[in-house]
Amino acid sequence: MSERLTDIFGIDVFSDAVMIEKLPKKTYMALKKTIENGEDLDPGVAEVVANAMKDWAIEHGATHYTHWFQPMTGVTAEKHDSFLSPTSDGKIIMEFSGKELIKGEPDASSFPSGGLRATFEARGYTAWDCTSPAFLREDALGVTLCIPTAFCSYTGEALDMKTPLLRSMEALSIQAVRILKLFGNTDVTHVNPTVGPEQEYFLVDKTKYLKRDDLIYSGRTLFGAMPPKGQEMEDHYFGCIKERVASFMKELNMELWKMGVTAKTQHNETAPAQHELAPIYSTANIATDHNQLVMECMKRVANRHNLACLLHEKPFAGVNGSGKHNNWSMITDTGVNLLKQGKTPHKNTQFLLFLSAVIKAVDLYGDILRVSAVNPGNDHRLGEDEAPPAIISIFLGSQLEDVLNQVIKNGEATGRDDYVKINVGVHSIPELYKDGADRNRTSPFAFTGDKFEFRMVGSSMSVGTANTVINTIVADVLCDMADELEKAKNFEVAALRLIRKTLSDHIRIIYNGNGYSKEWVEEAEKRGLPNLKSMVDAIPALVTDKAIELFERHKVLSKSELMSRKDVLHDSYAKAINIEAKTMIMMASVQYIPAVIKYTNILAKSINNIKEAMPEANISVQKGLLMESSKLLYEAQTSLQKLRALVQEADTKVILSERAEFFYHKVKPVMAELRGPIDALECIVDKDLWPVPSYGELLYEL
Repeated sequence: MSERLTDIFGIDVFSDAVMIEKLPKKTYMALKKTIENGEDLDPGVAEVVANAMKDWAIEHGATHYTHWFQPMTGVTAEKHDSFLSPTSDGKIIMEFSGKELIKGEPDASSFPSGGLRATFEARGYTAWDCTSPAFLREDALGVTLCIPTAFCSYTGEALDMKTPLLRSMEALSIQAVRILKLFGNTDVTHVNPTVGPEQEYFLVDKTKYLKRDDLIYSGRTLFGAMPPKGQEMEDHYFGCIKERVASFMKELNMELWKMGVTAKTQHNETAPAQHELAPIYSTANIATDHNQLVMECMKRVANRHNLACLLHEKPFAGVNGSGKHNNWSMITDTGVNLLKQGKTPHKNTQFLLFLSAVIKAVDLYGDILRVSAVNPGNDHRLGEDEAPPAIISIFLGSQLEDVLNQVIKNGEATGRDDYVKINVGVHSIPELYKDGADRNRTSPFAFTGDKFEFRMVGSSMSVGTANTVINTIVADVLCDMADELEKAKNFEVAALRLIRKTLSDHIRIIYNGNGYSKEWVEEAEKRGLPNLKSMVDAIPALVTDKAIELFERHKVLSKSELMSRKDVLHDSYAKAINIEAKTMIMMASVQYIPAVIKYTNILAKSINNIKEAMPEANISVQKGLLMESSKLLYEAQTSLQKLRALVQEADTKVILSERAEFFYHKVKPVMAELRGPIDALECIVDKDLWPVPSYGELLYEL
């Protein structure tokens, strides 16, 4: 099996090995300089690469190519063109030029732009990102050459997730290299942020999925009573994988491996029907592209198995939602992980300096980091005792916290021996050794050994925005540190002094306790840490003077690009809740309420029939059910009318921020009001009359 895997891995990628084989040496070396050092790309190089890429793709059966890009919708986009080109004799040849490789032209006005593009101004450009390899995708269309690209407007502003990410990676590299040179690492020319995004998801039977309009239109169940069994038995987590799911996972792995995605870990997650896939780390750019591929493949492969893949953060009320843990670190082009603490972190000044930079960055810019994890679905997840709270804090673990406390108190640390054996009590089991710290699943930003795990990102989201923010805020702190240390007469003394001051000033962000507790909410408020509970609460942090200065200083996002993203976020929130509200209105009106009326009519007829046949019979049960059903039906109808009126009123809100706030503060509470009686009725009405599959059928019948 290992031989088979090595044979198929990356066969659909225009990889470094393929380029060595297909490109002239001079062209290959020039392209590598662009990829590794950020040097300008020679158009002549692009022409040669395009021809080689076309020949390789056609050899593998490709007929079309597409510029594969990531607009601010959070999903990918593509426009397909064939390699076909007619000749004067009425035949065709297969062509692909350097110009076609470098630049595409999709319609920019039809994607979210936050005002950067008017609806009558259509021109936008996709530009080849040679740092992320092209790949082949095989589906019902055949084989398509997919070229990762950035997406910008006619006037040059970024309209996508990739462009700011690439800018932030460059900003981080510049500042990290400055610091490393002060430590004597003169051989380092580049530092890359590395990322490993864990992907959680649900699988449900597609036949049942298609009977739920709420799943189809909004990605989550807007109604649904909890089944007798939820996740309280804790038997699904890491449990035996069902045959149908295993078959899906097997095909998913094969597709991903062919496209060079290093899918490694798979298992059942906490909730019934919930699962997880995790890759090996890549550079932030490639990891972001690969995660988009993972989500696309999950949906495509699930469909082949008559399954539906749910990526919504909270598809089922009452059971765990899905997140995407974003494991982030920094690695030099010489292969050194800058967050690798080693066995003696107290002696590793370089590690402590980079660690303190991350701590300061998260403390200074926690509100902006919070915005990087907002979407309407994540509001149902964050702070619901199943995921990190909305309060940003850092978990370091006992060993590192002890080291940092020593540095703060004494200016240096003597260390602590945490290399302790675990005695399992069984002689046949090998000796185990404790890690330097336990894990804390309630921490939003946890140090988990050689990396930080940002646990707030939602399962349906691109990790591009989160990594753009992390890269930029760390780059900003490193820049200030480099400015100070470059002036120092004694670098070692100055570095230790700076580490001590940084940790002393920002120790408030360190919290190793239970992030779910009420005590932490109170303590965080005392520490002055923001608690931005919802997407609507968090969005304004993106356009504060602090945020604008940060992103413009490092040339990651301009003020106009930030303002556009604020508008896109407000607009996407309002649209998502509007769709949910309209779906609830439709389902209640044409499915649930008619079903309940039918049920109460049957009950009423039953009461009358029994009275007529047996006047002395006790019909209190039937009467009770009729009374309870009628009461809940009235409550549902009342809430339905209120919701209709609010959705109509929302159409009068033209300012995007006001519209989003209206949906959050006014519409969402009434949606909950409508759901309450409908869910209660589900537990009363005859199952044969209930119009949609229940939670139990969706979660357990697979």
